[in-house]
Amino acid sequence: MALISASKLDRIDFAGRMDALDWNRRMWSVLGADCASPDNQLPKEARASIISLSRWVGQYTSEVMTGREDIQDLIDVNRIIMQGLASGGGTP
Repeated sequence: MALISASKLDRIDFAGRMDALDWNRRMWSVLGADCASPDNQLPKEARASIISLSRWVGQYTSEVMTGREDIQDLIDVNRIIMQGLASGGGTP
């Protein structure tokens, strides 16, 4: 995952970290926009959760980019979502 690689870069490697952060923010933005579409067939609660996560990722990413927050929380959120999708959404 690009964010994990970016987290291992020196904090002064601005370009390397920004590319990964920007890509992740754009991905979540697309997911949020898709869930906001009336054509999206996910359950309403799941769509609302994804939209909320998308908004949080956008705001939190700005904080990471300015050095006020750590990238690890973004990595953790992505990892939790990927694990949930891999398990079919059930509880482990």
